[in-house]
Formats: sequence, structure tokens, C-alpha cells
Amino acid sequence: MKSSASQPSEVNLSEHDGVRHLHLGTEWVQGSMRIDAPFDIELEYVQRMMAWLLFVPPASVAGRHAMQLGLGAGAITKFCHKRLRMTCTAIELNPRVADVCRAWFKLPAEDERLRVVIADAAAEIRRDEWLGTVDALAVDLYDDEAAAPVLDSAAFYADCRRLLTEDGSMTVNLFGRSASFERSLARIAEAFGERAVWAFKPTREGNAVVLAQRTPTRPKRAALQAQAEAVQARWGLPASKWLRVFKPIEK
Repeated sequence: MKSSASQPSEVNLSEHDGVRHLHLGTEWVQGSMRIDAPFDIELEYVQRMMAWLLFVPPASVAGRHAMQLGLGAGAITKFCHKRLRMTCTAIELNPRVADVCRAWFKLPAEDERLRVVIADAAAEIRRDEWLGTVDALAVDLYDDEAAAPVLDSAAFYADCRRLLTEDGSMTVNLFGRSASFERSLARIAEAFGERAVWAFKPTREGNAVVLAQRTPTRPKRAALQAQAEAVQARWGLPASKWLRVFKPIEK
């Protein structure tokens, strides 16, 4: 999603080996869906955006509120809505992206548990109605070239923190092999506190997911392992593998 007042990007599709991809006017992939499994999460880094599940009892997930900033192909919103049975809000600047998600990426129609808001994320998340209501916030805001996050200031991350419930978490997609990664990590730590921040090693494609908790916790390794196994068994996410490459940034 592009978060600015500029002309909305052209939206294009491609397909390869049974996977449909979303593009915003360039060859860069902005989201993907396996056509015969539309409510699964196809991309590895997007699966890792669900790492907040490691900190929430599985039985309590249904009915919580998930918010996605930057709809892309809607993978997180669809998974949270269909598989986790959560209440979901997606904030997307480009109305064409939302239209394409509905037509080509199986985004369900809006109902009492699913709302798509066409708005600039930076302004929308400051609205009082959202404050303290979000249990799982997914931030994936990139421009057409997917070169750097569009919203990446300490002030923006502080606004994100204010959205969260006391046991809520934010996950953010960053490029782990770029020079901007450490700057982004520092800004998240400034907003949340270093003890609240966890990070994955980059995927093969270079995406590094960072998680920040509204209220920092440090579960013991055995408890995290048991939680990961429960997440994997219940929802099919490769959560046990996550623990090999997922660590708090402050020891």
C-alpha cells in the first residue's frame, strides 16, 4: 500500500505455478495467494507476521480484533477472518486494491466481523475509535518500488502502540538486509521500549519481521516451544521453525 496523497497506483496481476500475485504498477510482488488454498498464507514473511500468536492462548484468539495497515493481497485479513475467526479491519489507501482483492483474491464481503477502510493509515490510526482496541496489528506499508517503508517514524510507531490492547502486539515487515533496518528497529524500540521488541532473521528474500508488544513479556523457552506447537497444530503455521530465527532484541 502507498500511503500518501499521490495518484493511486495501477494494480496488476500475474500467475505462476498456481500462485496469483499482486503488483502495483511494477514487477515487485505486493501480495500472493495460492489459488487452490485462498485462505492460507502463502509467503513466508507474511506467515511470520502472525508471530503474535506465540503470546496469546490459542483458545482466546477468536473474537479478538486484528488490524492490517496496507491491504496488499489481503492474506493476513483473510486468515484472521476465516481461520482465526477474529474481527478484522483493513486500512488501505488505494480503493482499486480493495476492489482487486475482492474480485481476484477471495477477500470476503464486509460484514459484522470484516471492515475495509479506504484511508491514509497515518491519519486513520489516530482516530479515537481505534485506540486501545487492536489485539494484533500488522504493518506492511511499502511504495510501488517496495524500497522502504512509507511510514517509519518513532511517532508513527507510537501511534501504533496506542492502538493496542494491553496484551496486543504489532508486527512490521522490514527489509532486513537494507541499511534502513537498524534505523527502523531503533524507532520501534524508541516507541515501545527495547524490552518489548522481538525480531526474526531475514527470509531468503530479505524480509525481516519485527514484533513489538504493548506490554513486554519474556516467556521461558519451553513455554514458547509449547505455544508454537499448539499454533502449528491448530492453524498449520510453521511456528516451531520460527523459534530458531526469532529472538528478543534485548538480552
